[in-house]
Amino acid sequence: MSQSPIQSEALARMRVQIDSLDAQLLSLLNQRARVAEEVGELKRQEGTPFFRPDRVAQVIDKVQAANPGPLQNPHVAAIWREIMSACLALEVPQRVAVLGPQGTFCEQAALEYFGSAVNLIYCNSFDEVFHATAAGTAQFGVVGMENTTEGVVARSFDLFLHSPTHVVGEVSLLVRHNLLRQVNALEGIEVVLAHPQALMQCQGWLSQHLPQAERRAVSSNAEGARLAATNPAWAGLASERAAAQFGLHIVAHAIQDEATNRTRFAVICLPQTLAMPEPSGRDCTSIVVSVPNRPGSVHDMLTPLKKHGVSMTRFESRPAKSGQWEYYFYIDIAGHPAEPHVGAALTELQAQCAFYKVLGAYPLGSDV
Repeated sequence: MSQSPIQSEALARMRVQIDSLDAQLLSLLNQRARVAEEVGELKRQEGTPFFRPDRVAQVIDKVQAANPGPLQNPHVAAIWREIMSACLALEVPQRVAVLGPQGTFCEQAALEYFGSAVNLIYCNSFDEVFHATAAGTAQFGVVGMENTTEGVVARSFDLFLHSPTHVVGEVSLLVRHNLLRQVNALEGIEVVLAHPQALMQCQGWLSQHLPQAERRAVSSNAEGARLAATNPAWAGLASERAAAQFGLHIVAHAIQDEATNRTRFAVICLPQTLAMPEPSGRDCTSIVVSVPNRPGSVHDMLTPLKKHGVSMTRFESRPAKSGQWEYYFYIDIAGHPAEPHVGAALTELQAQCAFYKVLGAYPLGSDV
C-alpha cells in the first residue's frame, strides 16, 4: 500500500531528525575517544593496566541504571561495550588468544567480553592459547572451562595446573550447534566434523538423523566447518557465524541435545598484565588442591568451608598422573579471598593441602 503525501512528509522529517542525531552522536563519540587517548597516555606514563574489566563493568552498570528507555538494558550494555572497546583500541590494541579458526564459540566469547575492536590471535588448541598468553604473544587468552551437558573441558583444567596465568573473568555463552554443509540437504552426508565436545552434545540428534555418518573429531567446530566447505559429502557442527564465514548452508538449526546448552569460558592473563580483580560483591574464586592420600583427608579439606559459611559451587577431580592413584581437586567457591570469611576459610583449607593454587578470583559472568 502506497504512503499518503502526509505520511511521506512525516517520514522525511523523521529521517532528517535521525540524520541530525547521528551527527551529534558521532561528534560526542569522537570527543569521548579523544579523552580516552589522553587517559591512555597517562596510563602509559604511570605503567598501569590499559584494560580494566572492573571499570568496564562499572561504566555499563552506571549507564544501565540511568537508562530511561525505550532501549533495553542488554542492548545498552552491548552498545557501550563496543564504544569502550573502540576507545581502548586507540589507547593500545588488546591482543587476545582464542581457539581458531574464525567462527569458533571461543572467538564469540572473546568478542562478548572485549568488544569487536580487539586483535584476535587464532590458535590451533587450548594448549596454544595458554602458551601464547604465558609467553606474552597475547595479553589475554580465552579458554573453555565447562559445559552444562558434557561437564569440564579436561584439557583446560590440566593446563591450569602448571600455567603462570590466572583467571580474571568469565563468559557464559549459550551454545547452539548447527549442521553446516555445502548442499542444503541431509541426504548424502558421509562425515560429520566437530570438536569432540560438540559431537557428544549432539549425539542424540546425530544418532536419529545421521546414524550412518562417521563422526570425526577435529580441533574446533570452526575447523570442522572449514573442512566441510572442501567436500560436499562432509558436514560440520558449528555456529551461524561459522556458516557465514565459510559460505555454508545451515541444514539444521540448534541440534544440540540440551536446549539450554551453555559453555563457560575463562579469561586468562599473566598477573603482571592484570592483577586479581578487587571484590565486586558477586565473585567466584577458583582453586586447585591435592591432599595426602589418607582416610578422611577430603572431608577434612572441606571442613573449613562449612565452618566459615563459604558455599562451594563446583568440585571436580582430575588424576595427578603420578601412578599412585592421587588426585587434584578443582573447586569453585562463592566469594573473594579479600572477604574475611572467605580468606579465613582458604587459609585453613591451605593448611590441610599438600598442593594449593589459586587459579583466580573474578566477577561472575552474566549469561549471553
